Amino acid sequence: MRRFYGQGDLHFITSSCYRRKPLLGTARARDIFLELLEEVRRRFRFDVIGYVVMPEHVHLLLGEPEKGNPSRVMQVLKQRVSHRLLGKRKRRDSAQIALGKAPVRPLLAA
Repeated sequence: MRRFYGQGDLHFITSSCYRRKPLLGTARARDIFLELLEEVRRRFRFDVIGYVVMPEHVHLLLGEPEKGNPSRVMQVLKQRVSHRLLGKRKRRDSAQIALGKAPVRPLLAA
């Protein structure tokens, strides 16, 4: 689908966490999200009109970015949040798998 962006536009964006997991369910995770939202806001120069952070998703009302577009803004924001919240866990799990020490979990629940 083609997207049209223009100066003065407002964008209502809903973004879910991976597999709707409650990755933003702690105060620390929400603080990290808001810190990174501010960093991305300064980089792309856009207004944050409003937001709601829920445990498994966020709603954002953003002004048109001066640099880039809303899709790029969300790509960068989601990457940064993911790396901050999951980076250590991903590295640890990868290392355990490489060493053959990853926990075994059943594929189907009984």
